[in-house]
Amino acid sequence: MNPYLVSARKYRPQNFKTVVGQSHITTTLKNAILNKQLAHAFLFCGPRGVGKTTCARILAKTINCQNLTSEGEACNTCDNCLQFEKGTSFNVHELDAASNNKSEDIRELIEQVRYAPPSGKYKVYIIDEVHMLSTSAFNVFLKTLEEPPPHAIFILATTEKHKIIPTILSRCQIFDFKRIVASDTVKQLTEITEKEHIEATPDALELIAHKTEGCMRDALSLLDKIVSFTNGKLTYDNTLEHLNILDEQSFFEVLDFLKNEQINEALLWYDSIFKKGFEGSTIIQVFQSFLRNILVSKQVSTLALLDVLESSKEKYQHVAAHTDQFYILSLLQILQESDIQYRDAVNKRLHVEMLIIKLCYVKQTLESFQDSPQGVELVRKGDRPSLMRIQPIIKTYRWYKPPPTIDKLLTNVDIINPAITQPIPNIVTPTPSSKIVSIPTFNTTSKTTQNKTIIDIIKDQYNDLKILPIEQIIELDLETLKNYWECYLETIKTNNTTAWTQFKLLDFEIIDSQKFLVIFPSQIVKTYFDQAKLDIMSFLKTSFKNNGLSYDFKILPKPIENSTLTNASGFNNTKDNYLKLVEEYPLIDELRQKLKLELR
Repeated sequence: MNPYLVSARKYRPQNFKTVVGQSHITTTLKNAILNKQLAHAFLFCGPRGVGKTTCARILAKTINCQNLTSEGEACNTCDNCLQFEKGTSFNVHELDAASNNKSEDIRELIEQVRYAPPSGKYKVYIIDEVHMLSTSAFNVFLKTLEEPPPHAIFILATTEKHKIIPTILSRCQIFDFKRIVASDTVKQLTEITEKEHIEATPDALELIAHKTEGCMRDALSLLDKIVSFTNGKLTYDNTLEHLNILDEQSFFEVLDFLKNEQINEALLWYDSIFKKGFEGSTIIQVFQSFLRNILVSKQVSTLALLDVLESSKEKYQHVAAHTDQFYILSLLQILQESDIQYRDAVNKRLHVEMLIIKLCYVKQTLESFQDSPQGVELVRKGDRPSLMRIQPIIKTYRWYKPPPTIDKLLTNVDIINPAITQPIPNIVTPTPSSKIVSIPTFNTTSKTTQNKTIIDIIKDQYNDLKILPIEQIIELDLETLKNYWECYLETIKTNNTTAWTQFKLLDFEIIDSQKFLVIFPSQIVKTYFDQAKLDIMSFLKTSFKNNGLSYDFKILPKPIENSTLTNASGFNNTKDNYLKLVEEYPLIDELRQKLKLELR
């Protein structure tokens, strides 16, 4: 009875042409063998399970082959090849650096290097996981690695190149292995299932390939497990069940729930996923990857970045075409923040459920606020629970789209959920006269307003005051400017008393029809003005209906004090006063002469 071999060993490549996904490596090695330009030391580095040790063994067998083919491949029939296949070759030595990482182990290896091979041209030393060697072992190895005997070749393999000291790297010819792409993995799995007479659907093999993320050894191990689980009949469903991974189809469903604000359905979806044993962090991270794939599907130029099953690509493109880009970015922003906070959450299930509820309101909030950033600022003045769910969305939106002008404030509706019980602060509207028109505080709990949105209430109050739009630019003159400035001071008087006190000290002059001069009594006043100049200019431009309004400034000089300051003795610090002082006290001048001081 033949012993059972797992697929990873049974179908391990025996020559360069059967190595999967590393043609840039195998072609270089074959050309080096044919041209007799072999380096004395190689370093094979890359992710696990991509063929590093396999290529090292193929190279060791090929360079000692007695009947090398014209393509640079081993014949697999000569004595050296047969001995290698049986594991009885004295020309190849493998060392596991994970368990033989001391300097003594390397010294024993160096002792063997001195002896020539009993047959063949080269003695090949394969050191796997070489990054596990200690620093002292590396130092012992340096001289031999740099100048080995002509019959010795070293092949080092590692998954962590950054842990190898630079002096070792500089002595090796480095080959970087890459992850095996999903299409190559599927092709290899298909060939194996055909040879083993296993029934497997293409999407099931694709699922295995994507699960293993470019590691062929893991893909073959998973294939063996699922074959045992399904009794040799692999389908998408039973493969999905065995791998216990989240189906992307379920994320298409939950995305529809979020778009339609179906909170109950979204929470039930999470409950079904939770009962399958998936952690909340896994759900959040997979959902982020799902949204990322939708994002890259929106443009033809980024389709190459789409890492999904071939059968799903069309659906991703369809959903991406019907989903707003800013909406996806908002979801990703909230998910990213929630993923960071998940670790510190005490009730992790509640944390994810609150996240889902927040995501259900993203579309409504974006649609309401995208044209009304001033409305957002108005609501943010109050401490309302609803702000907890809109602030991260608005923050995201402002990164990607410039805010519109304040003129659009009164044209928006449904700015926020009407279930708000706290009053809105007074709004002060500037007028050309010195009179200030103030809108009363809104009581959103009254019967007449409880079914209205905030913007509806604001519009009603403005209509009651009969404030008509001004269709032309208001002429810039000193009196009107000072009136508007008084209006602005009233708006900050309560919230920023310090700035209000400083701003009352400055003055204005008119330069021309588009520019005015701000006169600061001191640098301190200008500093306060600079901190608020964006708000100030926005207020004045809105007041004058003139977006071209600008200003210049000057700072008044400090008052010049009398140069003849009186010192502590009551005398003035001038030359004349000094001479008068000397007349009264002659010894002072004698002291000056002894000290060789000059009068100025």
